[in-house]
Amino acid sequence: MSAFARAVSGEPRSALLAERDDGIVVGSGDVVAKAHAADSDRSALEARLAVAAHPLLHGVLLPPLPPPRTPQEPGPAPAPAVAVPPPREGRPPAVPAAPAALHDVLDGRPVTVWPRGVPVDRDDPGAAPWEEAARLLARLHRTPVDALPGPLPPMRGPDKVARALHRMRAAVPPTPASRAVLAAHALLPAWARAQAAPPPAEFLCHGDLHLGQLVRHPRPGGRWLLIDVDDLGTGDPAWDLARPASWYATGLLAPEEWGRFLHAYRLAGGPAVPADGDPWPRLDAPARALTVQSAALALARAADLGRDPDEVEQCLVDACARMGTAAAPPDVL
Repeated sequence: MSAFARAVSGEPRSALLAERDDGIVVGSGDVVAKAHAADSDRSALEARLAVAAHPLLHGVLLPPLPPPRTPQEPGPAPAPAVAVPPPREGRPPAVPAAPAALHDVLDGRPVTVWPRGVPVDRDDPGAAPWEEAARLLARLHRTPVDALPGPLPPMRGPDKVARALHRMRAAVPPTPASRAVLAAHALLPAWARAQAAPPPAEFLCHGDLHLGQLVRHPRPGGRWLLIDVDDLGTGDPAWDLARPASWYATGLLAPEEWGRFLHAYRLAGGPAVPADGDPWPRLDAPARALTVQSAALALARAADLGRDPDEVEQCLVDACARMGTAAAPPDVL
């Protein structure tokens, strides 16, 4: 993977940026190469890449780069055509976008190539771009799905909740903490547990919004853009607000920062919540689901490292315990 990234960039050095079961990311020079999960649905990934490269998402999503030919390859096979649906009455016609080609270069993993941006500085939480993230989400959610290449798959938010619970069960023996997470999970709506069809919604959603999904491009001081389209798809836009809502509800995000995020989203015309009034009827179930997901992954990570949950992880578990014992208002999870 490192050799591939260096071949693409033409630079002599590379660095491992992330390594997880669902993806390996290597940076070299001005590019980033990502090896997606080996069991990725290639046609769904192609559709997501085509959306990221589409002109309607310019300035919202970081577009992929077409992988160049490498010495060991005569050239990538042509990417399958992406169907462009006819426009609905009153909508502009769809503009086709060429999907980026995929390569099998690492144990059958499809690989994509991206411009390298500057991520959010984790050591400077006061500079977190909450308003920019909110405005980008609003623009994403307002993009007409039927003007995009497709068909687009559903966003994978509820599936990630189910996978988090599976990982926790495999890594963590029955304990008060794991039982609290399981109890909170059992109280979620079936659709939020990926056990039933979600309520009908045809908005374009990111599916896994957090501050690690933003970069400045071009480096070093370009505009903020959303990255990582692995979970992109159609669905309820409230899911994309669920993680910051969960952090606010569990005390991990200051009320002032949550207020700035919500205000910026509303001001930009985001459709996930009403323009004014109480947002929690729309956010409650997704926020609880993201709390469960985050707590399950936190316990699994702690078990993998052979340590107790840290303060933040314990805060998520405590929130699940409250969720499992009472129908607590969302601001006191």
